Amino acid sequence: MTLHQPTVMLRRFFAGLAEAVFESELGVADPPLIDYLSELLVRFVRLDITDRRQGQAARPLQEISLLATEATVRVGQARRDIHRQIGDFTLFWTGLFPEALRRSIPEVAGDPFVNFCEQGKRSYLIASRIDAGERVTNGDATNEVLERLSCQFEMCAYGLREVRREWERHDSDGKAPPLLLG
Repeated sequence: MTLHQPTVMLRRFFAGLAEAVFESELGVADPPLIDYLSELLVRFVRLDITDRRQGQAARPLQEISLLATEATVRVGQARRDIHRQIGDFTLFWTGLFPEALRRSIPEVAGDPFVNFCEQGKRSYLIASRIDAGERVTNGDATNEVLERLSCQFEMCAYGLREVRREWERHDSDGKAPPLLLG
């Protein structure tokens, strides 16, 4: 098995789960949105493993407020990338591990889940309004997909929770691919 093969298997696994959940269960027939969400899952699983191998994150994603502050001093594509990163991180956690938000951020005023949803929606909307230029052709999200992520944030988070349920069901059946990527 090559180093690339587990990533391909994982990508197929998440794409299949996302399609089944969003199209069959939720009635969402939006291939670009579903593709974005399945790629988000692959990126975060790979990021988690990479961070563990390196012993530390290059930029701790948990520091949403620091990223938001950094975004205010950036322009153009750099600002768009930071807002997209904030949206992705908040969607990942509110979708897959909402129970962890309440345990890990008790000092946040209000409900951390609601705060993460609001921050994610806002960040995706800001990112969607910044011209992506030629990067869209290089695998980046279109502004339209980012805007739909903002408008449909809660539905996407719910869908990711359903993906997690299916993932866990497949894992207990022994059908899930290994999450170690090399």
